[in-house]
This record gives sequence, structure tokens and C-alpha cells, in this order.
Amino acid sequence: MASDTAVDLRVERKPKLSETVVAAIRKQLQAGEIQPGQKLPTEGQLTETFGVSRTVIREALAKLAADGLVEPRQGAGVFVTEHISTMFGALAADMGSKDSIALNVLEVRLAIEIESAGLAAIRHNAAQEAAIQEAFFEFERLLLASEPTGPADLAFHRAIASATNNPFYVEMLDVLGRRAIPCDVTSPWSTELVQSDSYQRGLQREHLVILNAISGGDAAAAREAMRAHLSASQQRYRERLQARQAFYANSVKAASTE
Repeated sequence: MASDTAVDLRVERKPKLSETVVAAIRKQLQAGEIQPGQKLPTEGQLTETFGVSRTVIREALAKLAADGLVEPRQGAGVFVTEHISTMFGALAADMGSKDSIALNVLEVRLAIEIESAGLAAIRHNAAQEAAIQEAFFEFERLLLASEPTGPADLAFHRAIASATNNPFYVEMLDVLGRRAIPCDVTSPWSTELVQSDSYQRGLQREHLVILNAISGGDAAAAREAMRAHLSASQQRYRERLQARQAFYANSVKAASTE
């Protein structure tokens, strides 16, 4: 007798051709087979080596350039960056590029911090609320002084986690550490060289909505404010990543020579 139970079909996504090329070149870089400052084979040679189109090679080189592993030089070709040896720590080797780490971290933070904000709204005491406010105003002070705001940003989110009165929320953020703020220019995990004033002011406006909801004891509003903040951070990061990759794609196209 046939079973009425539906079969659970799972289809594993095959990597794009450009991702395969990126992985192969990254492996050679990590193994030291390609040295810092060394010129990569021409676009035509890479096309023959990997058996793919020029479009695939350009997409792969643009991704490597966006990750800071290679740099296109107009009229000369594409070269491995001089600081390549410092970019392959154990975690980076295991988890991929800084870009993928940043997106993975933001995804984890969404899972943790939405509920963290809701609990903080109903559980915080006066001292904990003051700590959240202190981190908020420190962010503001640093912003006005044109100084990096990353540490204050992390302190703000950590203070909210502490206000849940559940130490595991704090522990989870501490495990992420400075990776929790991928645009902190003072962090070795930073994905950015600079932070625009308008970008940081946007963050601070979102922080204020979160702070007001927690201070008002509105758990639902706090959860929604945190969800909106982190979701917006994901979207902003993806947009910057796409713009950066498009820039490098154009640079690679101009630098590629036969």
C-alpha cells in the first residue's frame, strides 16, 4: 500500500562557474602558489585554464578584487595584493571572505537581537537603561567629533543584551565580538575603509527608535525597531557590496590584457 507521506526533496544549489574559479584561485593564494605582488595570468589564459568564458573570469576577478585579494592595474593586468599574507587567518580560511562573514554575522544578529530588544524592554532596570543611553550618547559624541563609532555601536547593542538579564545574550554577542559591526573601521574584520556621515546618522536614527521603545517598556515596538535596524543594515551592506563589485568589475575589464 502506497504511503501518503510526501517525499522531502532537497536540491543542493550548484556553485556558479565564477564561484568555482574564485575558490580555485583563493586556494592557490592560501597555499602560497601565487605570491604577493605577482601578476595573474591574462584573461585569455585564465579562460583556457578554467574552460569558461571571459565573462565568468571577469566576474571571478571582480569578486577577488572586492575581497581585497587582487588589484587591477590599468594597462598592466591584475596583481595579487602585497598584504595578501595577512588576510588568511584561520577564521577567514574557514568562513570565506569578509563580505560573506559580514552577511553571516548580520543574519545571526537578527536571530538573537530581535528578542533581546523585546526582553530588554520589559526586564531592564534603571541602571541598565542608563547604560544603553550612555552608549547611544557616546555614539553621538564620536559622530560629531568625526571619530570611528564602531566601539560605541557595539556597546549600545551589548548594553541591550545585558538588559535582558539573561547572560547568554551577552555571551553570544561577545562571541561575535568586533565582527558584530562589519563597518567598524577600527576592527580587523571591517569591510569598509571609511564611514560616511550620512550612513552613521542613519544608524543613529534607528538606534534612537530602539532606545525609545526599550525606555517606554514596549516590547513589540522594541522588537520591530531592532528588526528594522538590522534588516536595513543587511540591505545597505548588500547595496555597498554590489556597488563595490561593479566598480572592480569595470576596473578588471579595463586592466585585463592578452
